[in-house]
Amino acid sequence: MKKKIFFCAFLLFRQSFLSFGQHKIDFQTDKIPPAKGLSVTLFIAGDFNSWNPADKAWQLVKNDSGKYHLLKSLPKGVYSFKITRGNWQTVECGAAGKPIENRVLKVSSDTTVKIDIAGWQDNFKPEEKKHTASPNVHIVSENFDIPQLGRQRRIWIYLPADYQSSHKKYPVIYMHDGQNLFDTYTSGYGEWGVDEILDRLPAREQCIVVGVDHGGDYRISEYDPYDSKYGKGQGDAYVDFLVKTLKPYVDSHYRTKTDAKNTTIAGSSMGGLISMYAVLKYPGVFGNGGIFSPAFWIAPEIFRYAEQHVNNKSRFYFVCGGAESDGMVPDMQKMAGIVRSKGVGEQNSPEVVVKDAKHNEKQWNGDFPAFYEWLFFESESPQVGKSER
Repeated sequence: MKKKIFFCAFLLFRQSFLSFGQHKIDFQTDKIPPAKGLSVTLFIAGDFNSWNPADKAWQLVKNDSGKYHLLKSLPKGVYSFKITRGNWQTVECGAAGKPIENRVLKVSSDTTVKIDIAGWQDNFKPEEKKHTASPNVHIVSENFDIPQLGRQRRIWIYLPADYQSSHKKYPVIYMHDGQNLFDTYTSGYGEWGVDEILDRLPAREQCIVVGVDHGGDYRISEYDPYDSKYGKGQGDAYVDFLVKTLKPYVDSHYRTKTDAKNTTIAGSSMGGLISMYAVLKYPGVFGNGGIFSPAFWIAPEIFRYAEQHVNNKSRFYFVCGGAESDGMVPDMQKMAGIVRSKGVGEQNSPEVVVKDAKHNEKQWNGDFPAFYEWLFFESESPQVGKSER
């Protein structure tokens, strides 16, 4: 009997413990504009559900007054979200049809969130998108084979302005989410503007940049080396593709410096996660990593992997915004601490927190010049380990 009482008490304690730190958030709509279609189904998409625009677990329910609400529990933190009608073509927007910034929710206690929606994107004629890629950007292939995954993907390449007139070899940066690197026309949420940044430099300071398109629905799984609630991780095979298929092709068709010192891999969010993994797994191939706003939260196994595989000759540039998710800065700092504990000096593992910056291409565009400066021009100058700007 005592054992039964103890067991019941344990279960009650466990339930209370698991709910500790969870706060009730009551999402309520107020003003909603008319929408195409007879019925309106509303969803919340945010960094708490991998920005799924039709997540039924985050569907608002219509009440008798014609308004919508949803009661959820979230741990303390800072979250970004938007309201959709089931896909990104029907996402909320401004009253004139312009895209709006993500809504920001700071959770520290139980709260009610009142939501006014000014417009729906599909109620407005889409703005004509224009190509913005510079003449130095080229398409290697629209359908480059990825034998490790049984798929094909578009590959971009930026060639320095003097590539055709010189005979020299160049360092290479491999980057993910190729759609968002060079061209507004192909980008979903704005572009990094990597080409415009490099175009402003003298030709002698430019390098080759290779961009690999993400796989749409495959993006999360391809950029995650571990299984998660979002699917089976395929990041290991994706990194093998970069090393065993794409890099050999690039090195054989373009004048590249092939050693690890002159080969970098970089990306943001899930791209930051897979870039970290790539440097850890193949330190003899990728000597440098640009770790922008890394999504370490989805793959906590990466910390243990780092403990076991950091090469003290590798270089890492860690950067994120101060207004991203609540765990972003601590997770990034935790990884930087692991890297340094394995013999990587602060000069080769700077960590930058950009005050008030959010999780978007605008931030990463602003971060890229300092990363590039560190990558190629600051190896012999003092580098502060931690900084904020």
